[in-house]
Amino acid sequence: MTAITLSPSGPAALFAEFDRRHPQLTRYGLVLLVLGAIAMALQVLDPRTLASGVNIWVKPAKFLVSVGVFALTTAWFMGYVRPERRGGRLMRFTAWTLIASGSFELLYISFQAAQGQESHFNLSTPFHIAMYALMGIGAVILTATTLPLAWEIVRRPAPGLQRSFVAAVAIGLVLTFVLGGWMGSYMSSQPGHAVGQVGGGVPVFGWNRLGGDLRIAHFFGIHAEQAIPLLGAAAAGLPARLRWSAILGGSAIYAALTIGVFLQAVAGRALVPA
Repeated sequence: MTAITLSPSGPAALFAEFDRRHPQLTRYGLVLLVLGAIAMALQVLDPRTLASGVNIWVKPAKFLVSVGVFALTTAWFMGYVRPERRGGRLMRFTAWTLIASGSFELLYISFQAAQGQESHFNLSTPFHIAMYALMGIGAVILTATTLPLAWEIVRRPAPGLQRSFVAAVAIGLVLTFVLGGWMGSYMSSQPGHAVGQVGGGVPVFGWNRLGGDLRIAHFFGIHAEQAIPLLGAAAAGLPARLRWSAILGGSAIYAALTIGVFLQAVAGRALVPA
């Protein structure tokens, strides 16, 4: 039994494979990536900045790309559910919940950016307080869509998948909710994502380099859904005992490192010092 079957080479063939697995999520994810590219271009065309000095379109660009990748990952993983179950009630509910919660968050973030205002940690008016709370609830719901998908893959995996690979996919999905959701909720309850001194910035990500930054652990937590299945795919050729050891041990190490990065940020220490 194979662990993973990659689609044929070439963009058209890759799109066809994504589309076969879940057309709605594939199209949604690709639209978000295109909008993310537009938001990146707007950073050049619109020089306005927030009080922090960051261009107003940086956050929309990051979130559009992030949710787009999340949607495409879910679309791909739908291919690990038995074909007759992908159109079932639970998987339809999962897909449309992802689209609805992701769209709500992205619309508010983009709306605030267009107004030249912060979307996150903005408690300036009752409206902003309410919207920030709703956005947080939406983010939890978004990450929670990994749970029914993991359940369905474990209970009714597509034919031809190694049991160890099924486990790797399920572990990655659950860790995304547990680590990414928990750390995101903690971060939203704080005055900001930075802890201690603030300054510098890691290229592309903008992570704080003078003190702690809660976004880093949140990033690792959210991307467990890609990291652990990739580990499972890499271990596919190993003997069964080594394969299981690599997946379970690697998952434990990944979770421990993510928690370690989180504790370092809470202590106000930079992961990448300036």
